[in-house]
Amino acid sequence: MSRDVTVDAMFQREQDFGETPTKIRETDHYQHEYVHNFVERWDELIDWDGRSASEGNFFIDVLKRHGCRTVIDAACGTGFHSVQLVRAGFDVASVDGSPQMLAKAFENARQRGYILKTVQSDWRWMSRDVVGRYDAIICLGNSFTHIFNEHDRRRALAEFYSLLKHDGLLILDQRNYDALLEGESSPSHKYYYCGKGVSAEPEHIDEGLARFRYEFTDDGAVYHLNLFPLRKDYMRQLMHQVGFQQISTYGDFQSNYRESDPDFFIHVAGKRYRDKEEHIDFPTGKAGYSVAVRTAQNYYNSDDAEHFYSTLWGGEDLHLGLYEADDEPVLDASNRTVARMAGLAEDKLAPGARVLDIGGGYGGSARTLAEKYGVDVISLNLSEVQNERARRLTAERDLDDKVTIVDGDFENIPYNSESFDIVWSQDALLHSGNRSRVLAEAERVLKPGGVFVFTDPMAADDVSITDLQPVLDRIQLETMGSPGFYREELTRRGLVERRFENHTEQLARHYGRIRRELDANRDELEQHISDQYLTNMRKGLQHWVKAGSDGLLAWGIMVFDKPET
Repeated sequence: MSRDVTVDAMFQREQDFGETPTKIRETDHYQHEYVHNFVERWDELIDWDGRSASEGNFFIDVLKRHGCRTVIDAACGTGFHSVQLVRAGFDVASVDGSPQMLAKAFENARQRGYILKTVQSDWRWMSRDVVGRYDAIICLGNSFTHIFNEHDRRRALAEFYSLLKHDGLLILDQRNYDALLEGESSPSHKYYYCGKGVSAEPEHIDEGLARFRYEFTDDGAVYHLNLFPLRKDYMRQLMHQVGFQQISTYGDFQSNYRESDPDFFIHVAGKRYRDKEEHIDFPTGKAGYSVAVRTAQNYYNSDDAEHFYSTLWGGEDLHLGLYEADDEPVLDASNRTVARMAGLAEDKLAPGARVLDIGGGYGGSARTLAEKYGVDVISLNLSEVQNERARRLTAERDLDDKVTIVDGDFENIPYNSESFDIVWSQDALLHSGNRSRVLAEAERVLKPGGVFVFTDPMAADDVSITDLQPVLDRIQLETMGSPGFYREELTRRGLVERRFENHTEQLARHYGRIRRELDANRDELEQHISDQYLTNMRKGLQHWVKAGSDGLLAWGIMVFDKPET
């Protein structure tokens, strides 16, 4: 991405990596890699029809969902995504550092009846060449990994940030270099490089270089690209540090995936003005709640939500129940869930044991465990309104010495490592925008030999985000966990699965029961709850019921042990 591109580099026809190709680890060298002959054959590698079929409308849907209209295609290459977006009605500026790529993109678009607004620019100085502020920037095709220097990466991201409107969106993809570096996978070519007459394989990979070999089968022509192997978490952290927030990462267009499976990760990062008290990087304290946690906190603190849940859920709990009959009282079914979870972890529920309930709601589970097993329970919960009720109910049962209600955030658990014999959670983890962090925190505070037992409404394994959109819109999140996600994340942290007791059929049953209770008590509820809230709630409950009945969701009791050291 050199500012001073030589004529020879622009019109080279053959690549030149010198005598030792793996020593070429320079950002500016990419100009010498996208030579004329390689660019002319690039579309054989992409295969526009195959690429379009594999990714569908993923990027268009994300952009529309965020209300975007103006878009910079920062690595337009031969124009595939620019053409797709123009065709979908977006106003697109097509940017690339390679004049050969831009020329090919313009010609590809012209042949399809479109005229692209092309700009040759280096990302590090892009605001010099591109005028105005945009709703979104896309940087696709693994292009960002051409940058070898961290300072240059930060500078490029800062340029992207500066060119976005205050609530703009950055969509950036990368290969799954984590899996390649760990030797866990090789490219499948299922989604991105779909051409049948060309292979794209890593020829060399270490922590500082991923050298890919592209071989065309018809004539044996071979080309290479030298790229920097960005690790996923490093990239997410870098975007946070530059100022991007609410980062969601998809694997091959799916919100739920095992870390080693995807060929590509796609980061969707929002830019917005932050509250002055809000922090992003590893916050502590209530002022540092993440966006997702703060959203859940504001919702559960509202008068409408408090009246609804305290009335229809029985006033003790906020979690899903195990029903023996469709007309069974919600509280009875909820109590059965607590009893079953306790039964699966009973070997650790001895008098004096310490239990941490993350997302404890009204504290019903904490009180039950304290009364029945004599354990000491801390209920960590984000809603101050719920916690006031929980403290009152705890005092009424004379359990203040056994149950402590704490205002707090499960993404930043305010307790020392290895402090608890049991970490317990019911249907709360979905409210986090960073579930991996919550699981890391749960593992951290759990003693060796301890047990983590939890339930959570989950996406069924391998379900697409499009199918789950009505449910995700309801909970104001972009992803959900899945059984496979929780297994992989917890196993990676050294925990051992004891059991997953699958009760998925209960999910639709529970939300259907709540919906019927809402209908039966609507007149009474309207005395305390707004009509809009009740209407939206009923619609949301129907989405839960349908998704559960259609096999898109999963729910059950998961139990993991932390081995003794």
